[in-house]
Formats: sequence, structure tokens, C-alpha cells
Amino acid sequence: MDNQLLFTIIFVLAGISVIQYYRGRKMNLILMEHYIRMIKDVVKPEDENYTWLGGYIGFRAEYKVNRDNIREFEYTLTLLPRHSILYFPISLVTSRHDKLFIVIKPFAQIKREAHLIQKGYYRLRPDIENAELLQREEIEIAGKKYEALFEKKRDVEKLKSLVESLPKPENIKHVALTPKTNVFYVQMKPEPDTIRKDVEKIVRFVNEKLKESPFSS
Repeated sequence: MDNQLLFTIIFVLAGISVIQYYRGRKMNLILMEHYIRMIKDVVKPEDENYTWLGGYIGFRAEYKVNRDNIREFEYTLTLLPRHSILYFPISLVTSRHDKLFIVIKPFAQIKREAHLIQKGYYRLRPDIENAELLQREEIEIAGKKYEALFEKKRDVEKLKSLVESLPKPENIKHVALTPKTNVFYVQMKPEPDTIRKDVEKIVRFVNEKLKESPFSS
């Protein structure tokens, strides 16, 4: 390969990289703005704080709500590096998709542990305290297998009903009730066209179901 051809290839790749950078950056910024707008519109926080995760890969939001059964609503959005032509293909294998992690701190006290985890999603099992003491069962939701870990079967049935009620249940990767930290946790694949409905259902679940038996009694 002569020097002129090598220079031409490098020049073309550099041009493609620059174009991808600006296109990918714009797309991620549009997604971040969209998710913030949709989630805020549903949650209606009285105070808010945002922390950028670096570059254009996402942010963490902390909302003080202090209304109904929600004290605080926190979420972390991590996006695929669409602005990086080199790392983006790798991220499709390692990260697979955009991710949204929701942590809700209710006023009501959560009494028992319960988890629904989509089978095959985690490469390493999540660290669940006292997991060996929990009952285990495999259930199916929208054609996907989930591992249920729970103290009481009725708790996981309520979580299952929530997941089934969402526009795309298969996007839920892990949902949990953790009494030690008193939080309701959701890990999911967010999508622009369903995020509003997803958050509406999650907020309604916390406001209505977490104040009732079986979770708080």
C-alpha cells in the first residue's frame, strides 16, 4: 500500500469519525432531553439535581417529590456511545442497549424482599443480601423467563402484575423491593415512545400498591 492511498484511507476514516461524533452527540443529547422532559412531567418534583456522567453518555437525576407515597425519585440514564465510531460497535456487545436505573424511596416501610430478574441478562449475578434465604421460582412474562426471589409469593405476584402492565414488559430487566434500604428499584431498557407510560405505571404502583398489603404489612 503506497503512502498516498494510506493517507486517503486515514483522511476518509477521520471524516467519517467526525460526522459520526456530531451525529451521535446530537442524538444522545436529544434522548437525554426527551427522557428528562417525560419523566419530570410525570413525577413533578419539587426540587431537582442533575449530575453528568461524563461526555454524552448520560446523567444522574435526583428529585425530591414529598408527595403521595414518594419521598424521593432518583434515576440514572446511561446511553450507548453513539458519538464514538470505534467504541459504539463494542458497546452493542458489552452494554447491548441504553439503560435506565430507577430508585424510588417511598414513605411507606417496605417489609419484605422481592426480586424479578430477567434470566440471562446479567453476566454476573447481582449481589442480593441474604439471597440464599429467599425462595426461588422461574416465571414467564411476555415470553421472557424471569427468576423470582422472594420471602412471600404474593409479593412477587404484585411485581409481576406491574411488569405485565407496561407497554413493553420485556424491557424490564430487574425490579426489586429492598427493605434494608427501603427502596423500590427498576432497571430497564428505556425507549422514547414508551417512557412516559412506563414511568406513569411505576409511579402509580408506588403510590397505590406500596401503601397496601402485602408490601407494607
